[in-house]
Amino acid sequence: MFELRLSCPENRVDTITEALQALDALSVSTQDAAAGTVVEQPLFAEPGLPPPAYAWARSELCALFAGQRAAQEAAVLLAAQDFFADCAIAGITPVPEADWVRLTQAQFAPVQITPAFWIVPTWHTPPAGAQTVIRLDPGLAFGTGAHPTTHMCLRWMAARASVQGKRVLDYGCGSGILAIGAALHGAAEVVAVDIDPVAVQATRANAAANGVALTAGLPGLETGCFDVVLANILAAPLAVLAPLLSGRVAPGGHLALAGLLARQAAGLQALYAQNGMALQVADEMDGWSLLAGTRATTLPTAAAAAAAPATTPAAQP
Repeated sequence: MFELRLSCPENRVDTITEALQALDALSVSTQDAAAGTVVEQPLFAEPGLPPPAYAWARSELCALFAGQRAAQEAAVLLAAQDFFADCAIAGITPVPEADWVRLTQAQFAPVQITPAFWIVPTWHTPPAGAQTVIRLDPGLAFGTGAHPTTHMCLRWMAARASVQGKRVLDYGCGSGILAIGAALHGAAEVVAVDIDPVAVQATRANAAANGVALTAGLPGLETGCFDVVLANILAAPLAVLAPLLSGRVAPGGHLALAGLLARQAAGLQALYAQNGMALQVADEMDGWSLLAGTRATTLPTAAAAAAAPATTPAAQP
């Protein structure tokens, strides 16, 4: 295989990508042309919301071709197009033959959550000192422990030991990593739900591989209230689900939300406060935040007064 590298401004990324695909590129990837420098720019986006930018001010595109001639012809054809103005060919280089399975596996090293709690792919040996281990390989469903949002949820769970003997709900379970973590930390009952049937299947398979018992299914499977509710999804669905998730937390129970950027925390805090959950920023990592809070065991005085039945004043003599 051969790699064709080129650079282009933000407003040409989509056009150049489509042209490369039409020229039989096997794959096209995009990164910040300033990656690895002090001016590298992070971009975050969420499904259903407009992205802050479609690409970087100056982007580097890498296209893989089956042979050198195909890569060279693509470079010549692109350079002749009017839309290639302000773009540049950076070079064509061979891609060495490699054991792609081994290289892919090498990207997924054991992840330390706490000194005693680790996420370990099956091709690695658990580190010395690892007392609680989730065996998890990358799959189709989100959640390997490496992403900051998953990492913070597991860290919150382990540090507080808040799931011991408790009934736990993992809403938006993905790979099932949080549900499995709860089971390994002594939860009495774990229910995991996701809108994606593939995620439900992955959760069941991963739970079996880790020797833990849990119930996994589509939303609606969960019933009643839970001592601990976990939701590691995205800010937009967390906002929509505020009444549902808040309503699943038992009096004195805990709610932990992740999948939100630090700049989105205040809006979600205000929304969940309207649903009876006072949440605080419990952790932050790489621009992401974890919100957590405890439902009151009794209604505040003002709320209790508002909820009390109205009385009719006694008739005056």
